[in-house]
Amino acid sequence: MAKIMGIEKHNLQVDVFRNLIQNKELVSDLQKQLDGAEKRKENGFLDFSDVEILNWYLHKRKHLDEKKDRSARTIMEYGKELSLFVKHLLQYGNEIDLDIAYIIEGSLFKSLEKRHLRRYQEWLERESPYVKKKGKYSPATLDRKTTIIKSFFAYLHKVGYIQEPIHEGFYIAGVRKDDRPNRDLGADQVLYMMDSFKEQQHPIMFAIIHILTTTGIRNEEFCTLQVQSLKEDKILGGYTLEVIGKGNKARSIPLKAKVVNSIHMFRYARGLPSVEESKPTDPLFTTNRGNAYKPSYLSQYVTKEIAALYMEQKGEEVRLTPHYFRHAFAIISRLNKVDVYNIMRSLGHERLETTEIYLAKTFEKENHAIHKWKPELFGEYI
Repeated sequence: MAKIMGIEKHNLQVDVFRNLIQNKELVSDLQKQLDGAEKRKENGFLDFSDVEILNWYLHKRKHLDEKKDRSARTIMEYGKELSLFVKHLLQYGNEIDLDIAYIIEGSLFKSLEKRHLRRYQEWLERESPYVKKKGKYSPATLDRKTTIIKSFFAYLHKVGYIQEPIHEGFYIAGVRKDDRPNRDLGADQVLYMMDSFKEQQHPIMFAIIHILTTTGIRNEEFCTLQVQSLKEDKILGGYTLEVIGKGNKARSIPLKAKVVNSIHMFRYARGLPSVEESKPTDPLFTTNRGNAYKPSYLSQYVTKEIAALYMEQKGEEVRLTPHYFRHAFAIISRLNKVDVYNIMRSLGHERLETTEIYLAKTFEKENHAIHKWKPELFGEYI
């Protein structure tokens, strides 16, 4: 800690720091400050503090339609990760070997150099408190953490808050195909779970699995659905779910009649009023206390119930989160000969490469050489 004293006081109070960067109302004052600097032909970012530049980075408007800007969830995730980064530097500076020669303008960010980011990345992977307590981060988690911090420092250099491109000091932390967790889930496994929960008269888990698998929606999307999200399709008939996904992007998901029945069954089992009798802004799905699900709670609930099912019936240890059923949607769609581009759009992915990751093993099996073998070349054994 002694090596990096002299930075602005907010950085030393990490809880205060976190609260300040999450204060969205500060953005309007910062915009006025930048406007004034622009009028004077100056770089207004040079007068920002670390708190202000991070607040601006998180909350700045890019689109005329604010709904297209970063979602609250993304802002919270970025803010949490960057606050943790600051906390680590301040609390474990000696362990990380932050040999900062001198503090520039009371700013931690301006005082860092490439070697500091590289050393932080090495410490995070090998010696951080999480690693000592729970073991190494997954490659995907390290990649996400690196991406968030690297993007932030690239932005600081772009706007002139820092003078050197220190983000180039990071190691590449990309995830190899073999490092990705296997989340493949086929129709047989999904049907086994649905049949089992049906036999156990567990309509809540039956409905959750049914809805997640047939819609491909994300955990967070399921949790934020409201009664008004369920809409009658005036053109094609039936019903749709109007979902707000990542980046506040909306998509309309057609529902099969039996899936709509599962929605009604879920609400009946929870003792909720019918959709017609509910307020439009009421949550579509709730916990047994009548509250909208939180993503972390839904994940824990689903994981626990499925684990108990497999242990009781098969004596197997299984850990399946809601995200596995999103993969199941992609896999089952592909096995039904759905075009990859249509699967991408149905899932709300921005890049085809993301969808292809979901389907990597399915593609390998589809394109295996054995499928080209002809019976006349290998007789009765094929």
